[in-house]
Amino acid sequence: MSELLQGNRACVQAAIASGCRFFAGYPITPSSEIAESMARLLPEVGGVFMQMEDEMASLGAVLGASLAGSPAMTATSGPGFSLMQEHIGYAALAEIPCVVIDVMRGGPSTGLPTRPSQGDVMQARWGTHGDHPVVALVPASVPEIYELTSLAFALSERLRVPALVLYDEVVGHLREPVDLGTLRLSRAERRRPTVEPSAYRPYAPDADLVPPLADFGTGYRFHVTGLTHDEAGRPTEDPAVVGALHRRLQEKVARARDDVVSFAGIGLEDAEVVVVAYGIAARAAERAVTDARARGERLGLFRPRTLWPFPDVELRAVAERVHTIVVAEMNLGQVVLEVERIVAGRARVEACLRADGTALTPDDVAHAVASAAGALA
Repeated sequence: MSELLQGNRACVQAAIASGCRFFAGYPITPSSEIAESMARLLPEVGGVFMQMEDEMASLGAVLGASLAGSPAMTATSGPGFSLMQEHIGYAALAEIPCVVIDVMRGGPSTGLPTRPSQGDVMQARWGTHGDHPVVALVPASVPEIYELTSLAFALSERLRVPALVLYDEVVGHLREPVDLGTLRLSRAERRRPTVEPSAYRPYAPDADLVPPLADFGTGYRFHVTGLTHDEAGRPTEDPAVVGALHRRLQEKVARARDDVVSFAGIGLEDAEVVVVAYGIAARAAERAVTDARARGERLGLFRPRTLWPFPDVELRAVAERVHTIVVAEMNLGQVVLEVERIVAGRARVEACLRADGTALTPDDVAHAVASAAGALA
């Protein structure tokens, strides 16, 4: 049976259905409905909600709960996401599963608290310093918020990485009819050690390069650190050990690429021009593409569902058979730079950008496509 569900509420229901039993957060527009709903619903399933003093403490508490064995999540928006970057880096190096929801709003600084933006997408990849793995998913609808929040938990638990879910204010506050029974729910499964506590090495990987993770309080004593470390968790500056650690952290995600990376497309088989868009901008692009194809124009849509890792192999294949790619996003040019890098001259790349606190429209996309076609002529 369908229900009219808000995007932020869909996020909460997916998290709880996926096994989340701990949430720590600090209210911030436009994600506050997530904290409010978690405060009401988590206790009903035996979970714990904690109101924290700020965003840094929020993610710190999430990491502690995760190490104790509980799938855990926090939610925020741009300014809070900035404050969480130190702990995101800590989670990446210490390999602590966690899920962070970022409902994007206009920035920088406190910016536009109630207005949409897609200005955090490069911060999601490179917001914390150093080389680090990250998974970032970008839903474009209420049903996708449900499915990708669930997937974020599954990937975080399986790969021992921070998993980010990025969607803009419009998608977060959108209400759509949803039949939850028809949606895919991914199961979060954390691999525990099978050896005795005395033989446990917390960063000794299995064949998939992911180490089993023991829960604190179950008899396994081990060191967790944000310093580079050996397989026993002891800090080290040995170049061979440090280099191997960094390569393993990257490779464990790369090996799981087929289960992580996804995209959706319209008309890619015969398109001459393709629009790349994500989030609410993709909704506008889809309408522009549908209208154009109804007029007989060979326009297509490439919509990443995974922003990091980016579906680069798939986009490169599309670029081989089109002459122009238009990147539509609500910032002054972030993913367009990644598309230019990936396409590497195979097709012309143009931008359709908006950063004024309002969502891109189908007309914005259509005008950008027409302008690109005119310039090519």
